[in-house]
Amino acid sequence: MKPYLERRVPEPASSLSLLDRRLDDAIPFQWHHHPEYELTLTLNSRGQRFIGDHIGDYADGDLVLIGPNLPHSWSSRSKYNSDQPHRALVIWFTPEQIQALSKTFVEFHAIESMLTRAAHGLQFSSACAIALRPVIKTLFTLPPTARLLSLLGILNRLAEDDDKQILSSKPAQGHDQPEGRERMGWERIDRVLSHNHQHYMHRLTLDDLAGIAALSISGLHRLFRKQTGTTISAYIIRLRIGDASARLVATQQPVAYIAAATGYESLANFNRQFRRSRGMPPRAYRDLFQAH
Repeated sequence: MKPYLERRVPEPASSLSLLDRRLDDAIPFQWHHHPEYELTLTLNSRGQRFIGDHIGDYADGDLVLIGPNLPHSWSSRSKYNSDQPHRALVIWFTPEQIQALSKTFVEFHAIESMLTRAAHGLQFSSACAIALRPVIKTLFTLPPTARLLSLLGILNRLAEDDDKQILSSKPAQGHDQPEGRERMGWERIDRVLSHNHQHYMHRLTLDDLAGIAALSISGLHRLFRKQTGTTISAYIIRLRIGDASARLVATQQPVAYIAAATGYESLANFNRQFRRSRGMPPRAYRDLFQAH
């Protein structure tokens, strides 16, 4: 995994940091945060996104804005076009840059208000994402000055999106760099999260996870809830149901096969947890999406 705290360095003569990330195999789970805002447009990829205590599915054209220091990651499952890479167009900018503009120009107050909500993470509507997709692609080809002006226009359009959704129930922590015991706590939970993402389809025991974290079981429970906002069992269920949901939509695999492939020894237990999470049984969920 990458370090818990990422540091971004703007290009020379530019206020922004950009990354056109292209991965042939997969977008790996890398739980991290950074002091900048992050706007990410994900293309040719489907999987799960993790933002604070939010776990949700993403698909091609997913457009998300993440506030400073809000832990997050994407984890892909498949591509739409197998001949093309998973792609993420990522733009980072700092709170100080927006604050300076909003203090000077009253027109930026709506953008500032939206960015305040981004402390929880924001997903933008399909209509907004479709409209901005070519604009964001073009931004990556522009020189620094034109790039900055383009970003301001993008942020204004995002602020006008009435259908954007808040993702995490809890905002980012107020600190920038965890130190001492707090940093050690994050590193322990990072190891557990990484293990969960690699092995959620297998039987996971609390003894094994506590050993990975070098904690007692009770200590692991307390620290995991503090750092992720949820319990270990609930987190693993989200991973399994998320994988199952993607398989139901994208494949014709039998429900019993999907249940076993995502870590359920009991089909009845799988059906019960899927219904609780998605509000309908697995077959109805498949029918709902494959009917379109």
